[in-house]
Amino acid sequence: MRHRAVACCVLFLALAAIARAVLSPELEKALAEAHYVYIQSERKGGALGKPAEIWFFVDGGKVYVGTRPSSWRVKRIKAGRTRARIAVGSPTGPAFDATGALVKDPTLEAKLMQAYAKKYPEGWPRHAESFREGFRSGERVLVSYTPR
Repeated sequence: MRHRAVACCVLFLALAAIARAVLSPELEKALAEAHYVYIQSERKGGALGKPAEIWFFVDGGKVYVGTRPSSWRVKRIKAGRTRARIAVGSPTGPAFDATGALVKDPTLEAKLMQAYAKKYPEGWPRHAESFREGFRSGERVLVSYTPR
C-alpha cells in the first residue's frame, strides 16, 4: 500500500512538472508572431547574461536556434549551465524560463532551415549555405530550449 502511495506522489509530481513546462497560449501566439527571441543564458555566478537577439523556430513546444559552437549560449550549456530566459519579440517582451540543450538531429536541422526560409525570406538567401555547411561541418550547432 505504501509503495502505491509513493508511486502516486511521484506520478503527480511528474505530471505537475510537465504541465508547468507547457507554453501559455499568450506565449505561443507571441512566438508565432515574433521574428526574434532574446536569449539570456546562465553565467558562472548564476546570473543571467545580456539578452542576445537570434532567429528561432518552434517545434513541439520547444524553441530551437542554430548557432556557432563558440557562442556563449553553447559554451554555457557545455559547462552544465543550462538555465536560460527567453524573451519573445523584444528584450522586454513576454518571457519564459527554459532549459537549454545541444541537439544533434539532422531532421530538426532541416526543419529549422525550412522554417528560416519561410520566416526570414529577406535574409535567408544570404545565410542558407552557411547554415547547411555549418551543420555538416560542426561550425553550427542546434540548441533546443524547453520551457521550465
